[in-house]
Amino acid sequence: MRAQSIPPRHHFLEHAHDWHQLVYAIDGVLTVSTVGQTFITSPDQAAWLPTGVPHRVGSLLGAEFRSLWIATEAGSSLPRAPTVLAVSPLLKALIVEAAAIEGQGDADGYGSRVVALILDQLRRAAALPTALPWPRDSRLAALCEALYLDPADERSAADWARELGLSSRTLTRRFEAEIGAPLRSWKRRLRLFRAIELLSGGMSVTQTAMELGYGSASAFIFAFKAEMGASPHAHGRQGNRRGKPTIDFPVPPAPAIAHTPRAPES
Repeated sequence: MRAQSIPPRHHFLEHAHDWHQLVYAIDGVLTVSTVGQTFITSPDQAAWLPTGVPHRVGSLLGAEFRSLWIATEAGSSLPRAPTVLAVSPLLKALIVEAAAIEGQGDADGYGSRVVALILDQLRRAAALPTALPWPRDSRLAALCEALYLDPADERSAADWARELGLSSRTLTRRFEAEIGAPLRSWKRRLRLFRAIELLSGGMSVTQTAMELGYGSASAFIFAFKAEMGASPHAHGRQGNRRGKPTIDFPVPPAPAIAHTPRAPES
């Protein structure tokens, strides 16, 4: 187990381990890149990285996270490919507890029981299709980063094409090829992802609506209920009490993130 922080716009060098790793942000969001995909995870999701898989972990806005190292044999019943797992409130509490007691010894077997419960919870955790997909193309990644930082940005695909020095048709084709959905659809899902992040952080529904660029709180509530089937008020309360609810996104075809200075290797 290792407790780590990563500053905004940094990433760890690509590397691999001789053990399984679970990467989980207790605060903030992480960008995780593997051979097959790049995605963003929030504190209701964890990235499972099997033994030997090259990976890179970073963050756009900074994050506090925990790395659980699990022996290959102990994780033999867990996924054999990189997987995004749903993190239940119990699993989150166990991860936090395991970090808190790290290095204290295990004379009474308490630490071993915590570890056993973590493994049990991981076996029960739902595998998600992936978190928010992220493009590998550097220009598309710059577009997505700008929208992540300012989801209220109303520039159209044509505007972005001019900004990036592409034709509108090329931008549309490349974006759909990498993400599997049009820019408009991805931005709508991005707003939902950020909404849950902001609501779970304690921001009010009205403030969240304004932050995301909705014309009114009622327009935001309508859009949120249409996607999630529940009011954002309920999700805000649930997030503050139990950790954030999950959202599933389509799997992007292939990976890599290109940005920023590098933090020391994890």
